Amino acid sequence: MLTENDARETIGTTAYSADGEKIGKVGQLFLDDETGRPEFVTVNTGLFGTNETFIPVSDATFNGDRLTVPFSKDQVKDAPNVDAENGHLDKSEERRLYEYYGRGADYDTTTRTGDADYRNDTTDADRTTGTGVGTGITGGRDNDLSDRGTEGHDTSGPTTDDAMTRSEERVNVGTTSQEAGRVRLRKYVTTEQETHTVPVRKERAVLEREPVTDANIGDATSGPDLSDEEHEVVLSEERVTVDKTTEPVERVRLGTETVTEQESVTEEVRKEHIETDGDVNDRR
Repeated sequence: MLTENDARETIGTTAYSADGEKIGKVGQLFLDDETGRPEFVTVNTGLFGTNETFIPVSDATFNGDRLTVPFSKDQVKDAPNVDAENGHLDKSEERRLYEYYGRGADYDTTTRTGDADYRNDTTDADRTTGTGVGTGITGGRDNDLSDRGTEGHDTSGPTTDDAMTRSEERVNVGTTSQEAGRVRLRKYVTTEQETHTVPVRKERAVLEREPVTDANIGDATSGPDLSDEEHEVVLSEERVTVDKTTEPVERVRLGTETVTEQESVTEEVRKEHIETDGDVNDRR
């Protein structure tokens, strides 16, 4: 059960059904004139919160900014329309609400007998201070339109001014630098086959014959007349030799360069739209 202090804090918060559905904003709080016990709250329902529906709060719970009532959203939405412009509910209206919500037995148990027009007697002083039975407490909202200071009043919460602020999300696109990868400069050795053609000189034996003449007769007859004899000639040739040396051929370094590319960004943005309900002259 809500205490009076807890109940007062519910004004302007959101009411939820027993199964967690959002019902609407809490507008007014009605207290028992004798005990000060919370009896009803009004919740703004309908299109743009134009309807104010009464809900019993004897079994409601309040946590943070969330008032949970033991009724479904449809049950609250279809509740009887009750006029409480004078800040009080008479007996017939209270009974009708309790019976609609299936709490008729609770009403019969708690209602006093008497000829008063309200569920419990209310003095003029009670009505002035706003602490009587069935008195509507709105957390700053006044039921007299002449005292509001504006041409209209908020139906979804406390009255602020006579205009709504429409907001929308804007997409701000920028860039940020981040690491995209790394490049290393690495040196390694491979083996390839190279073919070079080199001229190579070789000696070979050549048999030369010359006749005996007066010019060489002396050389021809200088040895024995008949004998066995050998003569040897050494032959030479060039061999291919290979000698490898290492020498620098080029220098390689790793650097960076910046290129600019075009990228498209798609993002969802939310925008508020304001429309009117009723006969109104658009002066834009």
